[in-house]
Amino acid sequence: MRRAGLARDALVLVALTAYAAPFFWQLLTSFKPEADLLRLPPLLPARLTLAHYRVVLEQSLMPQALGNSLGVAAATTLLALGAGLPAAYAIARLPVPGRRALLLALVASTAFPQIATVSPLYLLLRALRLRDTWTALVLAHTSFALPLTVWLLAGFIREIPRALEESAAVDGASRAQALRSVLLPLLAPGLASAGLLAFLSSWNEFLFAYTFTASEASRTVPVALALFPGVFEVPWGDIAAASMLASLPPLLIVVALQRALVRGLLAGAVKE
Repeated sequence: MRRAGLARDALVLVALTAYAAPFFWQLLTSFKPEADLLRLPPLLPARLTLAHYRVVLEQSLMPQALGNSLGVAAATTLLALGAGLPAAYAIARLPVPGRRALLLALVASTAFPQIATVSPLYLLLRALRLRDTWTALVLAHTSFALPLTVWLLAGFIREIPRALEESAAVDGASRAQALRSVLLPLLAPGLASAGLLAFLSSWNEFLFAYTFTASEASRTVPVALALFPGVFEVPWGDIAAASMLASLPPLLIVVALQRALVRGLLAGAVKE
């Protein structure tokens, strides 16, 4: 049994190393001097440089793209939580007819690929004159983040005993007051995990961001990376530095909220 456990741990370690290898390779590339980028061996350069980061921060559109992504992802997260919490509460607590079918429809809606909806959404947003705006991206991203948000929060609410709300009602609290004063503090991990997933899905989304933006002023990080300038040669060091800067905000958020994320995923998997 002990040998089997050691072998399993070694296999997991090898898998994690293989999974993380491209990230660390990109990190190393971002610090390599230009002359050492395409030279192997050695694997490790004789010296490290911040020149690629200076180019990205001073001569590219990545800082503006980072601001766009932060704004769009934050707005998407707030909208998904603001609309998803009342819907999740109604599904979990109120006698909604066809509640199981409604949850199934919510989950099924996430199965539609983005490519199947991008054309009608583009025509709709163009008719509303919302193309090349944050509003277009926020609405599109929220439409995909909202079903998962409702599903996760409904699972969290079902885990909270009804007796707490009944006690608040006996003390004279309305349903809205019970939701605000009793449920919300207990829902903090669920809100954090659902918000984190909504933020990450918006941050990493490429198809809508590429289709609905027309100018450099509104591009998000994935689009800016895909269209990173390179006329006569590919600036691998600059691209690696830009990738590291793009990975930093979600990485910090995931590390800070990893426990809430795991708990939210488990709660969303609980059957009613």
